[in-house]
Amino acid sequence: MSREFNIDEVRNFIANTSETTSIYIGADSERYRNKNDEWMADYTVAIVVHIDSNRGCKVFGKVDSERDYDNRHDRPVLRLMNEVYRASQMYLDLADVIGDRHVEVHLDINPDLIHGSSCVVQQAIGYVRGVCNVVPMVKPEAFAASYCADRLKEILAA
Repeated sequence: MSREFNIDEVRNFIANTSETTSIYIGADSERYRNKNDEWMADYTVAIVVHIDSNRGCKVFGKVDSERDYDNRHDRPVLRLMNEVYRASQMYLDLADVIGDRHVEVHLDINPDLIHGSSCVVQQAIGYVRGVCNVVPMVKPEAFAASYCADRLKEILAA
């Protein structure tokens, strides 16, 4: 599955909003076996444009599929970092049009050690801080990843 959106449409939409608009970028993934019994992952990136930070929002998103090479499904380091890379790249693709608007990068990572995603929390936060110069949000504050990107995959697949 691959569902793309027009990045220029996203950029134009953001550019035509006020400076009080907030932008939230999140990514999520889902692992599954394909018909050849290979592990695959669907990666969803969501961009939530909260108009004037109080007037509703417009959601853009895309889904890409690729082979998942993680050996341990309970500690999916590679897959989770691929989410981080995608969210960070989307931030970089939009950074010049975001300007002074409030922006957050949301990661579907739970810092609680009982969850498998905690295995990359420091690495992921450091990557986003270094590449995007923003402090990312993780669960439970990462709604653009945990809720929006998660649900968006189902909507785009329909």
